[in-house]
Amino acid sequence: MSGIYIHIPFCKQACIYCNFHFKAGNQNTLPMTNAILKELSLRKDELNSEIETLYFGGGTPSILSHHELESIFNAVHANYNTRNIKEITLEANPDDINEINLDFWKSLGVNRLSIGVQSFNDEDLKWMNRSHNSENAELCIKKAIEKQFIVNADLIFGLPDSTITQFKSNINKMLELGVHHLSCYGLTLEEKTAWQKLISLYKYKEPDEIATSEQFEFAVKYLQSLGWDHYEISNYCRDGYYALHNTNYWKNKPYLGIGPSAHSYSDNTRKWNVSDNRNYIDSIEKGILPHQSETLSNINRCNEYIMTGLRTKWGFNLDKLDEFGVDKLELIPKLKQFKEELLIKVNDNQVTLTDSGEVFADAVASSLFYE
Repeated sequence: MSGIYIHIPFCKQACIYCNFHFKAGNQNTLPMTNAILKELSLRKDELNSEIETLYFGGGTPSILSHHELESIFNAVHANYNTRNIKEITLEANPDDINEINLDFWKSLGVNRLSIGVQSFNDEDLKWMNRSHNSENAELCIKKAIEKQFIVNADLIFGLPDSTITQFKSNINKMLELGVHHLSCYGLTLEEKTAWQKLISLYKYKEPDEIATSEQFEFAVKYLQSLGWDHYEISNYCRDGYYALHNTNYWKNKPYLGIGPSAHSYSDNTRKWNVSDNRNYIDSIEKGILPHQSETLSNINRCNEYIMTGLRTKWGFNLDKLDEFGVDKLELIPKLKQFKEELLIKVNDNQVTLTDSGEVFADAVASSLFYE
């Protein structure tokens, strides 16, 4: 079964740390919606299996009008086999969540909301240039749960001068509100962001990697002690509330990416749309799909399998490496070293990271890559 990701490239304002593709404001949402409708039609034959998940990301999908969002849903159902769809997720900002919108999203079949809270501290939210405050965040989560949505909520840790005590307070507020799923992301400095520019002008501090690592390790131990399942490096859930769409990414299932900057994967081929709204709309209007593609070699596929597997609690299996035509015995010395350093565990040829190893996940994975 496959998934569809739809990228809505608009936000009310730019967060200081964000490097995702979007434009500030809600101008041109209608031309963009029409282009997305046409792309859905043009690519209807790319996925030959049933659609299991549908995910609206961005940007801020909740910025769309009811008419725009409904038209996209209608196009998905008209062009793809959605009879047995299991999960429909909408990313939403707290200030867009109200009774009217919740009822409308529910009528479309949305059963999961991913809410970008980031912090319950108003000073943090102001620093990040978020468009909501802590009161908005708390009220919207309560309303969403009352309306029986599964709630994913995002928190950011590693903010300048932040402490474990402050981060724990944010986590506890989420637990008190009853969210089903938490995504906890370490604040990282990305290129072409407002934060990078401000740092270059000596007005803002750079990230504190030690504090960020300490807060990550705290979250892992604390949430696990409360019975939460730490099933992916940045993701935790109550029993049975995995985010199916993202889990399928990590398990290398096929998916179709619609909208500017969206990525797709199927039959060992990756495609990515142009990250330019005007170019995207103009191309689609002419019936041209504005994407590039690459076919992954067996070594590329193997390395991706190792990398994505190690991000999850399921890890990767050494025996499966045979399918990629590589010699799994080459990894034994490195695996032995990482095991001695308490960074990985190996059970029945299944390789997973330890809690300590998760801090160095990228370095461990890249060390295991084939060339």
